[in-house]
Amino acid sequence: MGRRAFLGLLGGAAAGAALAGCGPASGSTGEQIASARPLPPPYRVPLPVPPVARPVAPDRYLITQRVAELEILPGVRTPVLGYDGIFPGPTVETRRGRPVVVRHRNELPVPTVVHLHGGHTAPEHDGWPLDLVLPVGDTSDRSGHHGMAGDVVAGERDHRYEGDQRAATLWYHDHRMDFTGPAVHHGLAGFHLVRDDEEDALPLPRGDRELPLMLCDRSFTADGAFDYPSLDRSLRTVPGVEAHAMEGVLGDVVLVNGAPWPVHDVDAARYRLRVLNASGARRYRLVCTVAGGPDLPVTQIGSDGGLLAAPVEHAAVELAPGERLDLVVDFGVLPVGTEVTVRNALGSGTTSDVLRFRVVRAARDDTAVPPVLSVVEPLVVPVDATRRTFTFARGPVGGHRGWTINGRPFEPDVPQARTPLGEVEVWRFVTDVHHPVHVHLDPFQVLHRGTGGPGPFDGGWKDTVDVRPAEVVDVAVRFTDHRGRYVLHCHNLEHEDMAMMATVHTV
Repeated sequence: MGRRAFLGLLGGAAAGAALAGCGPASGSTGEQIASARPLPPPYRVPLPVPPVARPVAPDRYLITQRVAELEILPGVRTPVLGYDGIFPGPTVETRRGRPVVVRHRNELPVPTVVHLHGGHTAPEHDGWPLDLVLPVGDTSDRSGHHGMAGDVVAGERDHRYEGDQRAATLWYHDHRMDFTGPAVHHGLAGFHLVRDDEEDALPLPRGDRELPLMLCDRSFTADGAFDYPSLDRSLRTVPGVEAHAMEGVLGDVVLVNGAPWPVHDVDAARYRLRVLNASGARRYRLVCTVAGGPDLPVTQIGSDGGLLAAPVEHAAVELAPGERLDLVVDFGVLPVGTEVTVRNALGSGTTSDVLRFRVVRAARDDTAVPPVLSVVEPLVVPVDATRRTFTFARGPVGGHRGWTINGRPFEPDVPQARTPLGEVEVWRFVTDVHHPVHVHLDPFQVLHRGTGGPGPFDGGWKDTVDVRPAEVVDVAVRFTDHRGRYVLHCHNLEHEDMAMMATVHTV
C-alpha cells in the first residue's frame, strides 16, 4: 500500500462517538471512543506470538518500518505502521553483556524516533524525541521541529545497545516529539527481551511455555482502520488530538499481541507470562477467572527492571501504560478441559474481556518458582540526598490547554534536573489525575506512596510507576555510566504529546 493511499485512509477516518471513560469507574484517565464497525465475539481468534528477530550479521539487526494492511478484526484489513510491517513488531532477544546494533530503516510516510523503553542506553541511542529519522528519499528540511533542533538523519539510524543491564522485559516504540501517541496507536511497538545466566539458571517455564503478552486497546472506523482522533491525520505537521480526547484515548477493543480478545491452548503446567501494557491511556486490573471455581492466583517473579528478590503471589495484578509484570501461572492445578478467562476488573462491557486460556492436555512439568529469585540491591538514601519534586498537572502550553511538569511544558534545552552520576536522589511525583511516570536511562525503586510504603506492584526495579489521582509517590533514583540529556515524562501518550515531559541532564 503506497504512502498516498495510507495518508488518504488516515485523513478519511472520522472520530467515533465518545463515551465517558474518565475517572474511578474505568480506573483510567481518558475518553473512550466507540468503534463504528460491529465487533466480533471474544475468544475466537488464536493468540499470535510475535516472531523473534533474526540477525542479519553477528549481533546486528535490521528492522524496516513500513506500511502494511493486517487482518486484526476478522474479515477486514486494517492499515498499520509496522516494524517489519507487522504489529507487534519482531521481538529482539539479546544477552546481558553482549552489545548489539539495531538498524531502523524508515519506509513510512512520516518521520520516526525509536526508544528502547527500559534500556540502559547512551543518550545518542536512547531515542531523544527530536532525533528524527526521515523517510527514505525525504529531502525536506527537518533540521528543526517547532523551532527545536535535533539530530536528524535520512532513511536509517543505528541504535547501539550495550546490554549492560539485568535480564528484563523491555519494549521498543516510537518516541517522536508530539506524535508518540498516534505512532504507537498505529502499530509502532515491539518487545525487546534481555536474557542472562542468572535467569537461565532458574527452573522457570521456557520455550512454548513463555509468552510475551502485549496489551493495548483500540477502536475501529467503519472501514476497519484504527480510530485515533489526531488533529492532523497525516501525522506530519499539526500535533495533538481533538479536544474531547486530550485526557487520553481509550479504545473499546482489547488487543493482545495485536489480536482482539484471543484464545490460547495450554498444557496443564506452569506458564511464564511477560505482560506489557502498551496502551496509550488504559490501566488494567487482570484477574484469572475460572467458571464455577475460585479465581486462579498468579505469582509475580519480575517487574520492569527484571527479577524480584523473591516471588509474590497476587489474586489480581494492575498495570498502567508502560509497565511490565513478569508472572507465572500454574495451569497444572486445573483439570484438562478447564477454561481460564483473563478479565480486566477496571473495564466494562467489551473492555472487561482480555484473553482466554484453554487447558487442553496433560503434560510433564519440571519447572518451579524458587523462593529466592535474585539479589536486588537496595538503593540507600543518604541523609543529605538531593530531593526533587515533579508535579504533573494540566496547564497552559503555548496559549492552549495541555499537560505540564512543574507548570512547564517540555523544554528540550532547559533541564529540570542536573543529576550527578552515581548519586542517589529522592524524586517526588505529585499528580492531579492518573499519570504513569516513566524515567529514561536507569530504573528506580519506589520508597513511599503517600505516608505508606510501596504498593503491592511496586517491588523491585521500576522504570514506570503508576501515580494515581492526587497521589504522592517517592522514588529513589540513581543514574550510572552515561552522561547526557534524557527525559522523564508521563506515559499517558496523549499527555506526553501535549508537552508533559521534562529534560534531565546526567552530569
